[in-house]
Amino acid sequence: MDTAAARPADPRRALGEFLRARRGRVAPERVGLAGGGRRRVRGLRREELAQLAGISVDYYVRLEQGRSTQPSNEVLEALARTLGLDRAERRYLDTLACARRVPVPAPRVGPVLGRMLDALGAGLPAFVTDHRLDVVAWNALGAELLGGAGDPARRDRNQARFLFRDAAARTVHPDWAARAAEAVGQLRVAAGTWPDDAELSALIAELSATAPEFRRIWDSGEVVMCAAGRKRLHHPLTGTLTLDFEALHVPAAPGETGLVLHVFSPGEDAAAAAALARLAGA
Repeated sequence: MDTAAARPADPRRALGEFLRARRGRVAPERVGLAGGGRRRVRGLRREELAQLAGISVDYYVRLEQGRSTQPSNEVLEALARTLGLDRAERRYLDTLACARRVPVPAPRVGPVLGRMLDALGAGLPAFVTDHRLDVVAWNALGAELLGGAGDPARRDRNQARFLFRDAAARTVHPDWAARAAEAVGQLRVAAGTWPDDAELSALIAELSATAPEFRRIWDSGEVVMCAAGRKRLHHPLTGTLTLDFEALHVPAAPGETGLVLHVFSPGEDAAAAAALARLAGA
C-alpha cells in the first residue's frame, strides 16, 4: 500500500479540505447558477462560492489552501449558509476554525466520576471515553456490553480500533455501519480541535492504512454527531438489547481535552431491564 496515500490529511489543513469537499457537493442549480456538462469541476467554483458568500476570491483561496485558518464568525456564517451545512457540519466548521495548537495532556478520571460509574452500575451500563475514543473508565455492566472492555485480552480499549480491526465488533454492534460512521466523525472533530495531538494523528494514520472501511468513511468527509438516542448492543447471555443512551460531556480541566460519559438505559422496556439485571448478576 502507498503509505503516503493512506496517511490522513494534515489537521492544520483540515479547514480548507472540509470547505473544498462541501463546495463540491453544492449543485450550481441549487444556488441559481447554470450547471451542465461543460463545467470542469464538481459543484461550485471557488470564485462562485466566494461571490455567493460575500468574501474576496483571494481570501477564500487562502482558506482552502490552509494559509488562513481562523476566519471570523461572520465569514463562517456566510460560508455555512452558502454551502448549506447542517447543524453537525456547522459545529465542525467552528471547531476547525478554533483549533487549539497546544500540547495535549492525558485527561483525568476524577474520583467523583468514578463513584458515579459505580453507582450507575446497579442497572445502567456506562463507560467513559476520551477524545481519541479510548475507553478510560467503566462499570462492570458497561464493560460487558462493550464486548469485555475491562479486559485488554478480550478487546482493544480504543473504540475505533475495536470497531475497524476486530471482527467481534460487528457482533457486539448489530448496527455496525452507523457506529463506524459515528466513530470516524468523532475522530474527525477531535483531529480538527487538537491538531498537535501526536497520538491521535498516529491512530488515524494507522486505521487509514490498515482498515479500508475507515479510510472510505474518512475520505467521504462526512461529519456525524450523536449525543442521544437508541442503540442496539449484543451480548451472548442476553441476546440483542435495544437501549436508550446519552453521551454526557464532562467539563475539562484547564488545558485538558475533557471526557464523555456514555450511559445506557432500558427505559420502559421491562424485558431489557430484566436482561440487564441477569447480565449484572452473571
